[in-house]
Amino acid sequence: MIPPGIIDRDSVVAAIGTVLREELAHPHLDGFGPEARLNEDLYLDSVQLLQLILALEMNLGLCIPEEALGRAAIVTVADLAERLAPADRAPQPLTPAAQPEMPAPASAGVHGEMPYDLKIHCFVSCLCDGLKPRGIDHRPFYALIWDAEFAITEDFRLAYHSEAMDHESFRHWFERLYGVPLLGWYDHAADKDANVATLLGLLAARAPDERIMVMLDMFHLPERENKFNQNPFPHYLLVSLTEDPETWQVRDPDFRWEGRIARDRLLGAIRQPSVAGGYRFDPSRAHPPADVDLAAFFAACFRPEANPLIDAVRVIVSAHAEGRGGLRLAEIGVALRELPVITIRKWAYEHGFAFFWRALHWPDAEFQRICDAIEALVNGLTALHYAVLKLARTEDVTLVAPVVARLDALDDAEFAIKRRLAAAFDAWRAASPALRGASPARERLDA
Repeated sequence: MIPPGIIDRDSVVAAIGTVLREELAHPHLDGFGPEARLNEDLYLDSVQLLQLILALEMNLGLCIPEEALGRAAIVTVADLAERLAPADRAPQPLTPAAQPEMPAPASAGVHGEMPYDLKIHCFVSCLCDGLKPRGIDHRPFYALIWDAEFAITEDFRLAYHSEAMDHESFRHWFERLYGVPLLGWYDHAADKDANVATLLGLLAARAPDERIMVMLDMFHLPERENKFNQNPFPHYLLVSLTEDPETWQVRDPDFRWEGRIARDRLLGAIRQPSVAGGYRFDPSRAHPPADVDLAAFFAACFRPEANPLIDAVRVIVSAHAEGRGGLRLAEIGVALRELPVITIRKWAYEHGFAFFWRALHWPDAEFQRICDAIEALVNGLTALHYAVLKLARTEDVTLVAPVVARLDALDDAEFAIKRRLAAAFDAWRAASPALRGASPARERLDA
């Protein structure tokens, strides 16, 4: 490694290559160079990027403010080197967090067009993709996401997907809110060949407005965007036939991509043992949700008494710190590797607030302050992850208490967001003529 204190950009570029090659044993370095894109060319996911930054911090003797870890994206090797060794030598924030791609808001703020959307949940993105062209507000549906289900494995690892999970709550509420039957076509008791045959039949008979969703393993489609580079990476998207029997049309609303992919490559990703699932629906049947159904939906899925993700991280940190079942601090980075995949779900709060703010005509300035608090929560979870990786690298038990203190602070921050959202929900409910006389308890019973 280069000696501490030598931080010109060429030396940092060389140090990046050395860390990737020698410490991370990264296999995708054929195109390495200053202009190589960290994700698209080098296939670095958000966790590997944090690991790279941590190694550079420690090897080069740099001091990187953790609170700056989530403010902007670094695209290329040169971008990263410039943050570490800027030409004017002035301190620069280092900012690796993956965030949803959102243009600057229109001048009208939350009451303007709000053309952007959130890349945070593939199942919901597929369903909502059929609502937006029909002018139906899909944003309330995102209330299912910020505390959406995940798992803690028996060996205390965080998992954003498991075989035990299903999407029945999403199906139930999509049908109730928007009136569109969501039909599962995948038979979990059948083998892969039988399900592929079912899929082929559905595609051949597909009506013009019908959408066919299928789960596949994105890791086996390396030509497609995969910012988390998970292996496996279960992911839902929409497929249809083309005039070429060897090529299918793919629409991936979550990653905002549409194009053609070879049929056999898609079927290979669908046949992976890591994935199983598929639905079909006709969004032309959709209608705007009724206030009474929206109230019951929000009352059923809102969890003001808990922050499940923070609670889960606390359990995993404690298990590793206590050495439960022979666990070691060195393993905590692997145990929380999927934290970024779940962290981005917190952006869904923004859609919840946007729905209520627009309905109530509340001032945009306050909405923007709440968006800042949501961003701070996401950035705080990214900084937490960075601290966890440092704990795993050093195995320094004195770093456990600061990690727990971060969890406590994030808990307080998310509860503050939930209290503000609950107040907005109560105001919206009070203002709705259709809900006058309804009670929260009644709504929970209706749900």
